Formats: sequence, C-alpha cells, structure tokens
Amino acid sequence: MNLDDLTRTSGEWLRGAGPESDIVICSRIRLARNLATYPFTNRATRSDKTEIEREAKAALAKTSFQLEYLDVHALNPLDRQFLVERQLISRELMQSEGPRGVAIGPEENMSVMVNEEDHLRIQAVHAGLSLYDVWEQINLLDDQLEQQLDFAFSPQLGYLTACPTNVGTGIRVGVMLHLPALVQTREIEKVFRALHKINLAVRGLYGEGTQAFGDFYQISNQQTLGKSELELIKTLNDVIPQIIEYERRARKDLVDNRRQNLHDQVSRAYGVLKTAHQISSEETMHLLSSVRMGINLGLIDDLEIATVNELFIHTQPAHLQKIQGRHLEVDDRNEARAQYLRSRLSPGPDPRTN
Repeated sequence: MNLDDLTRTSGEWLRGAGPESDIVICSRIRLARNLATYPFTNRATRSDKTEIEREAKAALAKTSFQLEYLDVHALNPLDRQFLVERQLISRELMQSEGPRGVAIGPEENMSVMVNEEDHLRIQAVHAGLSLYDVWEQINLLDDQLEQQLDFAFSPQLGYLTACPTNVGTGIRVGVMLHLPALVQTREIEKVFRALHKINLAVRGLYGEGTQAFGDFYQISNQQTLGKSELELIKTLNDVIPQIIEYERRARKDLVDNRRQNLHDQVSRAYGVLKTAHQISSEETMHLLSSVRMGINLGLIDDLEIATVNELFIHTQPAHLQKIQGRHLEVDDRNEARAQYLRSRLSPGPDPRTN
C-alpha cells in the first residue's frame, strides 16, 4: 500500500453518505482479541510480538477480506501520524515499540491493528448511523479469524483482554457525531451528564484522551461484561437518535431565533477559509464545523458535505506534509494549510492531482 496514494482519496466513512449523515459522521465497532498462547503485549517479549504478528498476518491473509498489511514498526514517524489522522491506527500503536502493524481494507472501512494494547484490535467503520451493518461485517471477519487463531477465552468471563474494562465481549461500539448547535446553545453538558448516567462514554475525534475538535464527539459503551454484543449495539442504536433530535432542535432554535447571527457566523467562517494566508489546525476545525452546519441548514449551496468532511482530515499536520511532499514546521504548515484550503474551496484544479 502506497500511503501517498491515500492523500488523493478518502475513506468510505468520510463521503457524507449513510443514514442521518447531516449529524452522524460514522458508526464504528472495535473488537479486542488476544492469542491464548502468548502474554498480553505489555508483558510480551520482542520475540513474542514477532510471533504474534507472524500468526496474525497469516490468518488475515486467509480471510475473504482484501486487507493490505503495513509494518508500522518500519514506517517513519510522519507516516505513523498520517495513519492516526486517517483513523486507521491508534495513538497507542503509533507510539509503542517493537513489531506491530495494521491490515487495511480497500475502502478504509476495515482495519486490524496487531500488537496494540491487545494482540488484535479489529475495527469496522461505515458512514452514517449504521451500527447493525458494521456489526455484520466485523462479526464475519472475527469469525474467520477465530477459525484460524486460538483466542484467549474464559467460559465464565468471555474474551480475556489486557484492560479489565474490555473483558467479556471485548467490544467497543461507537458513533461519531457533529454537534455544533448543542455546543453553541450550551446544551451539550446536559447531554453528556445524561450519557454518563447510562454508562456511555464521550470522547474526542481521535478517541480516548483526546479533545473534541470541530464539535465532533464519539459516543461509545463503557460496559463490555454481562451483556451481549447485540444488547450493547442496541443501547447505542436507541440512544443516538435522541441525541440527533436534540441537535436538530438546537439547530432549529438557532435558525428561528438567531438567524442573522448564525448566517453571519457561517459566512465569516466560509470567507476566512477561502481567503486566509495562515491558519492553524484548531482554527480550521472550528471554522469547518460552522461551514458544515451551514451547508446542512441551507445557508451555503456551493459546497458539498463530502468535501468538508475530507478537509477535516486532509488539513491535519501529517496529511499536509504528505500532500506537500516535505517536512513543514508549524508556521510553514499554517501557510500550506491556508493555501490548500483556498485551492480546494475556490474554482480550479484539485491540488491533490498535482
């Protein structure tokens, strides 16, 4: 797999399709699995990790999924950061040491990390609110891998994992939402408190321990023991429509009661993105969030949601440097980001094809 080629494409989940795609960016399920005959990665030797990777690669190659394997250990730091921004690997895998890798599907809707916190972290992601479709796909891959690998499993506890909070099903069910109106109307904290009471976690764009840039939030289960996979999926699938409804009400309130201010905010954000000569990643995320909401509310009619979704990712530091083909310091990145935004948001050739 040539990572440079990915700068000219976007994953299926970024294309602005799928149910409730005005608010739901994607649905994601991860499964934690470990091989029974080796220690967890935090206790495994380099030799153990080499063998785990060898067995995992062999099993992945025999599945019906067209997965390409990347040796993360052999990648340079920029390429590792690029995969994090792409949501294909975790920060933990990026920063860890020793043999490790990731298998990636052609649409970027499947990936399997090897030698992260657990031996295998299997991930499936689809655009929009589509948890049951995601489950059908990831369950098939999990079954195919389990036919070839001896996973650590207890009849009493279920799948055994490095972190006790994942024991049982080993599943994390998550939905990424764009909630700018709830943030602006200051209703977001009320939603967070309600989610916490029913054991659902709220995280930022890149998962655990990250901030909610661009008003993106990942809602996921905290409990994995004592409930089946389908019960946990149903919990999220029942709750997310309520959050979608709260966001839509907040957007309607902004349109009905603050339309002039909202129109001004969206127009200014769009104007800055199209004309700035220096802009930070954080400011870009903030402005793109306003523009994305403006498109969905009919305040901008010459821009596609898919383009905005892609810009959230392609304006991140590693993507910019891959597109430019060179290392960039912070100030240079801010200039390159502004140039890239101007070229993507104004008529002319697509800079990614140069």
